[in-house]
Amino acid sequence: MPPLATTGGVGHVRTTMGIRIHAFLERHFPERRVFLKSDSDTRFIRLRPGTQIVALAGSACLVAWAIVATAIILMDSIGSGNFREQAKRDQRTYQARLNDLSAQRDRRAEEALAAQERFNAALAQISVMQSDLLDSENRRRELETGIEVIQTTLRETMKQREAARTELASLRGTVENGGTGPARAVAAAAPIDFLAEALEETAKERDQVIADAQDALLQADELQQRIALMQDQNDAIFRQLEEAMTVSVAPLDKMFRSAGMPTDRILETVRRGYSGQGGPLAPLSFSTRDSDELSPDTLRANRLLGQMDRLNLYRIAASKAPFANPIKSPFRFTSQFGYRRDPKTGGRRMHSGVDFAAGMGTPLYSTADGVVTYAGWQSGYGRLVKIQHEFGIETRYAHLSRVRVKVGQRLSRGQRIGDM
Repeated sequence: MPPLATTGGVGHVRTTMGIRIHAFLERHFPERRVFLKSDSDTRFIRLRPGTQIVALAGSACLVAWAIVATAIILMDSIGSGNFREQAKRDQRTYQARLNDLSAQRDRRAEEALAAQERFNAALAQISVMQSDLLDSENRRRELETGIEVIQTTLRETMKQREAARTELASLRGTVENGGTGPARAVAAAAPIDFLAEALEETAKERDQVIADAQDALLQADELQQRIALMQDQNDAIFRQLEEAMTVSVAPLDKMFRSAGMPTDRILETVRRGYSGQGGPLAPLSFSTRDSDELSPDTLRANRLLGQMDRLNLYRIAASKAPFANPIKSPFRFTSQFGYRRDPKTGGRRMHSGVDFAAGMGTPLYSTADGVVTYAGWQSGYGRLVKIQHEFGIETRYAHLSRVRVKVGQRLSRGQRIGDM
C-alpha cells in the first residue's frame, strides 16, 4: 500500500541520517571513560559524544564570557581614567575659581575697611573743623563788638574835640574883643594867667583827642585787616567742611539707594525716632547787628550744619539697617544678588538674595536689630528664619541645619539665630 511505503521511506532516511551523525561524532568525539579507582572498588564514568559536545560548548561559552567581561573591564578602566582626569581638571579649575572669588572677597573687605576708616577720619576732621569754625566766629564777633566800641569812643572823642575847639574859639574872641555886658566884666576881672592856663589845657586836650583819634583809626585798620584774615580762614574752613561733607554724604546716599531703600523716607523716620531734647542741630545766627537778614557766612554755616545733621542721620540709619555680614567664619560667595541662569528652563530669573558656602553648622548671626516673624520649615527654603527690621525691611535666612530663635523674639545685631 502506498502510505506504508512512504512511511517506511521517511523512517529509513531518518535512520540513515542518525547513523551518519553518530559516526561523525564517534570519529571526532569518541566515547571515553573516566575510571574512579578506590581501595576496594573501581568505577568509571562514560562520556558519550553528546556529553562531550555539551561540555565543549559550555567551556566555549565560559571562555567567550570571560573574554567579553575582560574587554568590558578594560574599556571601563580606560574610560574611568579619562573621567578621573577630566574630574581632576574640573576640580583644579573650580579650585582656581574659588581662590579667585576668595581673593576678590578679601579685596572687597579691605576696601570696605578702608572706606570705613576714611569715613571715621572725615568725621573726626569735620568735628575739629566745626570747633575751629565756631571759635573763629566767636573771635570775629568779639572783633566786631570791639570795632563798634572803638567807633563809638572815636565819635565821642571827635564830639569832645569839636566842643573844645568851639569853646576855645569863644574864649579867644571874648579876650580879643574885650567882651560886652557881663562877659566884659568877667573878662576884666579874670586874671590873664588864668586865661593862659585854660588855653594851654584846652590845647593839650585837643592834641590828646587828635592823638587818640589817630590811634583809634590805626586800631580800626588793624581790626579790619584781622577781620579780613579771619574771613579768609573761615572761607578755607568752609570749603574743607563742604568737601568733607560731600565726600562723606554722597557714598552713604549711594549705598542706601543701591540697596533699593528710599533715603528721604528713611531719614525722616530716623529724625522722628531721634527727636529728643534739643532736636537736630539748631541753625546759627552769628551776626551781632539788629538785622533780620542773615549774612552769607551764617547761611553757609547753616547749610553745613544741615548736611552734618543728615550725615548723623545716615550714621544712625546705617546702624539700624541690615548691612552687617551674617557670617563671621571663613566662607565664599556661591551666588550673587540679581539675575542668574535657571538650570531647569535655561532662562534667566531673579535671585533676590546672596548665597554663602561654609562648613556644616557654621553660626549665622542677625544683620541688624529686629523681631523674629517666622522660624520653622517652609517649602523651597527648608529651615527658615525671618526677621523684621526697621524701615519695613525683612531679611530671610534659609537652608539652616538648626534654628536657635523663636517667633516674637527680639534680636540685636550680631546675635546668633541658627546654623548653616
